[in-house]
Amino acid sequence: MFSRFNFGNDIGIDLGTASILVYVKGRGIVLNEPSVVAIDRESSHIFAVGEEARRMLGRTPGNIVAVRPLREGVIADYDTTEKMLRYFITKACGKSWLFKPRVMVCIPSGVTGVEERAVRQAALSAGARQAYLIEEPLAAALGAGLDISQASGNMVIDIGGGTTDIAVLSLGGIVCSKSLRVGGDKFDEAIVRYIRREHNLMIGERSAEELKINIGTAYPQGLKENKMMEVRGRDLITGLPKTIVISSKESYEAIAEPVDAVVSAVKEVLEKTPPELSADIINKGIVMTGGGALLNGLDVLLARETGLPVYVADDSISCVANGTGKALSQLHVLQTTGSFKKE
Repeated sequence: MFSRFNFGNDIGIDLGTASILVYVKGRGIVLNEPSVVAIDRESSHIFAVGEEARRMLGRTPGNIVAVRPLREGVIADYDTTEKMLRYFITKACGKSWLFKPRVMVCIPSGVTGVEERAVRQAALSAGARQAYLIEEPLAAALGAGLDISQASGNMVIDIGGGTTDIAVLSLGGIVCSKSLRVGGDKFDEAIVRYIRREHNLMIGERSAEELKINIGTAYPQGLKENKMMEVRGRDLITGLPKTIVISSKESYEAIAEPVDAVVSAVKEVLEKTPPELSADIINKGIVMTGGGALLNGLDVLLARETGLPVYVADDSISCVANGTGKALSQLHVLQTTGSFKKE
């Protein structure tokens, strides 16, 4: 008789700046949608959430605004984030449950106490029975299948939409880390600025993202061919629509600055790493996760700059979400290291 009720799932949430992934225990990742919400300005009524709202970015009439309630890995708009989380939890679990779910939410490694409390409170207000927080590099390592419980060093670089988290892990905890407010969004913004400066053309963030995915590169020397792509926008001189062609080499020039910031941060963490763990990293290499890890040539550039082997994890976009799910089943282990924070 209780088959239509949900008895309270364990849920892992990758609360990303660009997208939200929801992991349900026993079912894997059930949702992967953009973290965008379309709201009616006058009534504050939510018009659309996720993919449907993303399609409205830059294309809404005056009374409807499509917003990203998370910026640079943290909550910028609390009320909207809470509504968005409630929508995704309900969509993942169904509307009928007898017990509220336990929820594990990942956070960047450099967040403040105030930002932590905001994420935890948003999860509880959205319908969680218990809310746990786990730092992104730890979740990424678990999701990538690394054994971090041993007294051996593992290095992870998680490049998301709003942040890049770099950490050296050992014995189930973070030994040294650095969190940058640089990620896929900063790459997109750099492309927008470059095209405006060099070609007097204003393009939208979605166009910049498509350009980054299709022809973007962090290491032009490794390109077999200089790819080209048409990009459309508004001419800043005439004010009329215009189409230009951008090359891979130009995309490299556009994103060179944020890419250099990531490389510098990786070197900084390596400099702070204890020598015994450095020896382990030489043997194991560096594992990259997150959507930003898929940027063409970034792994090759990091390998050249650090002299270490660099690997992109399988299904890198889902690593953090899978890791939050695994963390819920390993609470007894993680509790001993203080690797997560409970409400």
